Amino acid sequence: MPRTKRARLIRTIQYAVFVLVLLVIVLRVDWATVREGYFNLSKAKPLFPDIITIALKNTVIYTAMGFAFGLVAGLFFALMRLSTVAPYRWFANVYIEFFRGIPLLLWLFFLGYGVPTATGRQLPFSPYSAIVLGLGMPAAAYLAETIRAGIQAVPRGQLEAARSLGMSQPRAMVSIVIPQAFRIIIPPLTNELIVLTKDSSLVAILGVAAGTQELTKFGRDELNALVNATPLVIAGLCYLLITVPLSLLVRRLEARNARAR
Repeated sequence: MPRTKRARLIRTIQYAVFVLVLLVIVLRVDWATVREGYFNLSKAKPLFPDIITIALKNTVIYTAMGFAFGLVAGLFFALMRLSTVAPYRWFANVYIEFFRGIPLLLWLFFLGYGVPTATGRQLPFSPYSAIVLGLGMPAAAYLAETIRAGIQAVPRGQLEAARSLGMSQPRAMVSIVIPQAFRIIIPPLTNELIVLTKDSSLVAILGVAAGTQELTKFGRDELNALVNATPLVIAGLCYLLITVPLSLLVRRLEARNARAR
């Protein structure tokens, strides 16, 4: 059989298998139970507007605070990794490898329970300090590597041209190299923001109060109160309200960069 015919036949079989599996699922699922247990409008109404004005708002705030802290700290650690001063490089390497190697959940447990247990004192300005440090410090490790890659992607001639015009090394980095690096790394930075948005669900283990609930904690509390999974579905849709536009933005930026190249 010719190669094109064989490829067409294989593709047709794959389509047929997919449609068959989909039909089996559609015919065997008890849609009445699914609607009652997961998409119950009578259970969804009591969630509003609190899920928007409290849970969704807090999720956005926690993500923004953690990302802002991680971005600033990540820039410093990226510059330290590129420094000619060996102790700076060693410290940045240790920090990055440490936070890339431990689970985020363990770090949040350490801040929320380990520090108070060991010292007998809460972190100042709790729970926001624990949330910012809990999300921001690990994010800084990942963002540092992303920023470092962006700086190294800027052609060396840009820095040399700036130096030839009389700019100092720090001035050339701030004015010439770093702006170009951030333009290169906008898509991976947006991806990190999406990951951080989902990781913000872990702050529920810090025991946040009713007014500081994020989406996951809100959904879990309402699940227990209503004895129905609809709150979790609504919370998931609220996460998608944040992450899907960011994903579309990443694709648009990647296509734009591809056209530019």
